Amino acid sequence: MIANLVQLAAEEEQNPLIPPGPELLVGTIAFAIVFFVFWKKLLPNINKVLEERRTAIEGGIEEAEAMKVEAQSVLEQYKAQLAEARHEAARLRQEAQEQGAALIAEMRAEGQRQREEIVAAGHTQIEADRKAAASSLRQDVGKLATDLAGKLVGESLEDHARQSRVIDRFLDELDQKAEAAR
Repeated sequence: MIANLVQLAAEEEQNPLIPPGPELLVGTIAFAIVFFVFWKKLLPNINKVLEERRTAIEGGIEEAEAMKVEAQSVLEQYKAQLAEARHEAARLRQEAQEQGAALIAEMRAEGQRQREEIVAAGHTQIEADRKAAASSLRQDVGKLATDLAGKLVGESLEDHARQSRVIDRFLDELDQKAEAAR
């Protein structure tokens, strides 16, 4: 038992955090082998994959920037075309308004001309009708006056030339008095 106790005491003096020498040697050799394999085989493959990713990302960024520049160019062209289309639309609206105003003025002038023609034709017709009515009225008044005068005198006043002169003189005097009254 004492021997067991001495052995236990010797084991207790050894630090549990530090492994025994042979284990430390085997662990170090195994670590070196794993490190060497990792460094020779695995590390180049990892670096190759990382380089490919970096190249792909840089290429994507360059492509994105090229697309951005192209999109900006297309946007500028679109804005220029839009501004040109708006200018053209404004010009067409202005032309349409000018043509409309010219057409309205032309139609007004034509309407005014037609109205004046109609009014002139109406005045001409009224004047012709007035003259015809005056002539007819003169004849009718003259005949009635002659008949009345014949009945008053008791004789027929059949001398047509004299009758016409008397009637014309009488009606002319009436016309002059009517014009003077205006």
